[in-house]
Amino acid sequence: MTRHEQLIEALQHNFGFDSFKGNQEAIINNLMDGKDTFVLMPTGGGKSLCYQLPSLLMDGVAIVISPLIALMKNQVDAMRNFSEEDGVAHFINSSLSRPEIHAVKADILSGKTKLLYVAPESLNKDENVDFLKEVKISFYAVDEAHCISEWGHDFRPEYRRIHPIVERIGKAPIIALTATATPKVQNDIQKNLDMMNATVFKSSFNRSNLYYEVRQKTDEVDKDLVRYIRTMDGKSGIVYCLSRKTVEDLAETLRVNNIQALPYHAGMDAQTRSENQDAFLMEKVQVIVATIAFGMGIDKPDVRFVVHYDIPKSLEGYYQETGRAGRDGGEGQCISFYSTKDIERLRKFQQGKPVSEQEISNQLLFETQSYAEASICRRKLLLHYFGEEYKQDNCGNCDNCRKKYKMVDATELLGIILETIQQLNEKFRIEHIVDIIKGKESAAVLSYKHNELENFGSGEDQEEANLYAIIRQAMIAGYLRKDIESYGDLKLTPSGKKFAKRPVRFEVPIEIHGEDEDGDMASGAVTCAAADDVLFSILKDLRKKLSKRMNVPPFVIFQDGSLEAMATSYPITLEELQNIPGVGAGKAKRYGDEFIKLIKGYVEENDIIRPEDLRVRTVAKNSARKIAIIQAIDRRVALDDLAERLGMSMEEMLEEIEAIIYSGTKLNIKYFINEVVDPDEEADIYDYFRNAENDNIRTALKELGEDDYTEINVRLVRIKFHSDLGN
Repeated sequence: MTRHEQLIEALQHNFGFDSFKGNQEAIINNLMDGKDTFVLMPTGGGKSLCYQLPSLLMDGVAIVISPLIALMKNQVDAMRNFSEEDGVAHFINSSLSRPEIHAVKADILSGKTKLLYVAPESLNKDENVDFLKEVKISFYAVDEAHCISEWGHDFRPEYRRIHPIVERIGKAPIIALTATATPKVQNDIQKNLDMMNATVFKSSFNRSNLYYEVRQKTDEVDKDLVRYIRTMDGKSGIVYCLSRKTVEDLAETLRVNNIQALPYHAGMDAQTRSENQDAFLMEKVQVIVATIAFGMGIDKPDVRFVVHYDIPKSLEGYYQETGRAGRDGGEGQCISFYSTKDIERLRKFQQGKPVSEQEISNQLLFETQSYAEASICRRKLLLHYFGEEYKQDNCGNCDNCRKKYKMVDATELLGIILETIQQLNEKFRIEHIVDIIKGKESAAVLSYKHNELENFGSGEDQEEANLYAIIRQAMIAGYLRKDIESYGDLKLTPSGKKFAKRPVRFEVPIEIHGEDEDGDMASGAVTCAAADDVLFSILKDLRKKLSKRMNVPPFVIFQDGSLEAMATSYPITLEELQNIPGVGAGKAKRYGDEFIKLIKGYVEENDIIRPEDLRVRTVAKNSARKIAIIQAIDRRVALDDLAERLGMSMEEMLEEIEAIIYSGTKLNIKYFINEVVDPDEEADIYDYFRNAENDNIRTALKELGEDDYTEINVRLVRIKFHSDLGN
């Protein structure tokens, strides 16, 4: 058996998947070959599988260094759910009693345990170091590796001590993993862990299903938030605040407005914190209001919205926290409230700290402010910050890309900006450059006598925000860069120097104020969908009932994607169930009986012809698809949604429906026509076909008027006409 076949078999058996995502297989192969491995992968990309699967296949026990007790417990519970052996994964931390630690060590020595989660502090204890010296270590995994860097959003000094501890225990390959790391942070991590020669696997940071929006924070922010959450009725969400007091007050405000919400912050006692987190995971409450203390300890895939009530201190933190939305690939709305007062307050908090720490914090804060005030695509800005180029100008799934803009020529202004930066020997930051161009006599400008420069005040008629926007756009275009080592001094790139000598046209977008084209805040967001909505809903109810009985979160039993697959293929045996994505043999055995019984009863009660039945009878695939379409139309599934689920274009979907109609089967798509076709337009098209010599679409469009009628609408009404009169 080849390595690939071995990995696929292990993946299917242990985790219920039949293929890897992205770089997962290459990462696992690199680690199993004994090489140091650095993994940059966004939240929801499947980082944990990159060390969980090889730990099961390699000799010895893998040491996973993790920052939070809650995160360890969550990961260990997940591994035990996938396995029939509870001893397969353990953690050692301050929450365990002495007898419990002895039991863990006994499992490790017996060979049962393949994964051991530890905090850096626990790893540093002499008794644990001495114990682990006697154990065969397969590899070390450093999770949330950005905690190593002072430039990371969650710096932890104890992470700096990981490398010397590893040296004491005994060398083995290292895999470092993080969901957020700028090039500077990545370099810090590799240096500190002495893995500069590691193979680096960098996945795209783009989470296309996430919708990004920044809203102005006003005195009415609480009302705005309540209104928003009400539009997300029945969907789980997290609201992040910067202070504990705000968390408590806001949770109470939501509760008095009949929104089920609980607070979570580090100042609460451990039991209450744990109970509130579990209530959220078990879907007893809709919303958790939290400080950044909440999040790394959860693995809830169906969080549908993340709101930042206060703007975060860094873009890394923002990206990490928004990344907790839509981890299953479904809908994820990321809404942030922003005001300059919040930024000013955060800057004041830095006073009194060491100068270098203030410099780093202020630079990170400035990046967040730039993001919040930007008028260009938010996805493009975020990815640029993490060193990734997003080539599209419009992502279609952020507030800026849904606004109307006009492009304004900024060639002359950019030339002045570049010239000014060069005159200052590239030794000043963006705020200073803007002050000079605006003609602002700030203390710094006067002290350096930069008010005497020729370009001083050359852009005094410009809005300050526009100058910042031009500089940000110039960085994305590759004309300027920030020097991290000097805390953000602006430098010209080779392209910038070329532009300064011979300018080319440079445009920036300026918003045209008014309503969005369709007024719908997040229609671009991806939503989850099952082929049989009724069965999907019943399966969710069963999952919730089981989760209460077993006291585990619903998604631990089966994720939404698995339920959707069940509601599409109708598995009625354990063998069929374990082939559902995300199930596998372990989960099928542990939870499967009640789901099989429910699905079997549903299939019999509704006379459903299952795709599996069709396959057994060797019916062609297109026949199975036709039956799926007929059943979906009977359940009044929107045709555009159905097309997306079946991986078809709308045109292909209409061709399939037309073939069904022409074969003599009656279909009622009136419910969908009512949604998308004007009644008068429908009547006109219907009357045309009643009197036409043939049903040719091109002829119909020509007679009806191509400017007034769309081809899709004409085809929809033609389908209804044939079904009404011909079948």
